[in-house]
Amino acid sequence: MAAPPATSPAAAGSPCARLPSAPLRRSPAAVSFPSRPGPAALAALAGPSRRLDVAAAAGHQKLMGSLTSNEGLRFGVVVARFNEVVTNLLLQGALETFERYSVKAENITVVSVPGSFEVPITAQKLGKSGKFDAILCIGAVIRGDTTHYDAVANSAASGVLNAGLSAGIPCVFGVLTCEDMDQALNRAGGKAGNKGAEAALTAIEMASLFRHHLG
Repeated sequence: MAAPPATSPAAAGSPCARLPSAPLRRSPAAVSFPSRPGPAALAALAGPSRRLDVAAAAGHQKLMGSLTSNEGLRFGVVVARFNEVVTNLLLQGALETFERYSVKAENITVVSVPGSFEVPITAQKLGKSGKFDAILCIGAVIRGDTTHYDAVANSAASGVLNAGLSAGIPCVFGVLTCEDMDQALNRAGGKAGNKGAEAALTAIEMASLFRHHLG
């Protein structure tokens, strides 16, 4: 029978045997790999003042439209009759804004169409006539119980964009796309402002930009 392992006097007098201490582990040293700083890091290093210096040194030209240099600018306004209680308010806001910024009434032509789906083709026709500096497109598409809303809203948005590209003049999107009538009325002179008035401001600025800088 094998003899029991010998124990030290300290271990014999202790309820627990002391385990031999393990050598301390050294944590691995951090290793860094060389890399090129990205554009964001370079911009941060350069700081705001450095970016301003570069901009000044480049001597670039900044072109902007004006809300006051609108002498002789001519505007076409295409307005949908569908949801007329909303579109009439949008049109009123647009016309009041044109008047406020000294656009003469004789330089504004308003064309009424059945609905928002018919707005883009009419805007394109007006744009290609050469009689206008910008076309403002007004309508209201309100979600119903069918997918008709999505079809009309998407067609109106892409159609107005394509009308501007085709005609070569600004065609401003002033068609509301809303979930319900309350939301539409809030954006037609209610607590959310009048989007027709906002679209008219955009039309004036863009027409000025094209006439004085990009024409």
